[in-house]
Amino acid sequence: MDKRQLVEVFRARLQIVFERSRLSQTAFAQAIGIDRSALSLLLSSQTVRLPRVETLLAIAERNAVTMDWLLGISQDEGVTGAMLSSGVIETTEEDGASLLMRWHGEAAGSKIRYVPARIPDLLRTSDVIAYEAYAAHQSPEAQAQDAAFRLEYNRAAGTDMECCMPLQTLELFASGTGIWSGLSREQRGAQLDHMIALIDELYPSFRLFLFDGRERFSIPYTIFGSTRVAIFAGQMYLVLNSAETIRTMQRQFEGLIRHTRIHAHETASFIRTLHVG
Repeated sequence: MDKRQLVEVFRARLQIVFERSRLSQTAFAQAIGIDRSALSLLLSSQTVRLPRVETLLAIAERNAVTMDWLLGISQDEGVTGAMLSSGVIETTEEDGASLLMRWHGEAAGSKIRYVPARIPDLLRTSDVIAYEAYAAHQSPEAQAQDAAFRLEYNRAAGTDMECCMPLQTLELFASGTGIWSGLSREQRGAQLDHMIALIDELYPSFRLFLFDGRERFSIPYTIFGSTRVAIFAGQMYLVLNSAETIRTMQRQFEGLIRHTRIHAHETASFIRTLHVG
């Protein structure tokens, strides 16, 4: 495929994702980090050029498609096919803690990237662990074991973990609304103090970034170096091993980092400002 053909395929597929988004040109351009005039040029049949790699990545991530599909290299626009062919289901009901221990062990020396479902496991107090476990009809002992393991793992020399979550999760927790309405003010205050102490202790080997949940969305998952991605789905994990899928999820995580509102060195200070209602 020569350059002109490549550009034509890219333009056609950009037009597809643009129309599917139902956004204005201005809003779509802002979402992928360019201005409206640059987007107009990319959509114009008079232009024979491709965008920068950073823009391609942003288009792919924002619209849940692959770069290979955008460039006509693949006819599979998403990662679903790769996920289904390389994924397995692992239950958490009996051996979730041992699974995590094995996966962390196999990824030792690699960077681990983590999007939690709620408050990161290793930062939870025993009161919060018990409260969430009982509400979900799960064993608080097993969850406490998991949290203790993750904490000790992060205290080990050479650990490198990045964690990214919506800042609104902490705001809702502090106010005692939603799923945390049954926790007392004292329990919530103790949890926030516990988080602050551990974040200060573990930084920089453990780095917690906060993004605006109104701007970005992510399912909970963990990337264990280059070995696997484990997507948390309640009572089970969807475990993905293909290199392409792992790279795709790494790019998705990097997108969350790029849209961080509270950077890791600021997180403890941000939590100190939260008013416990």
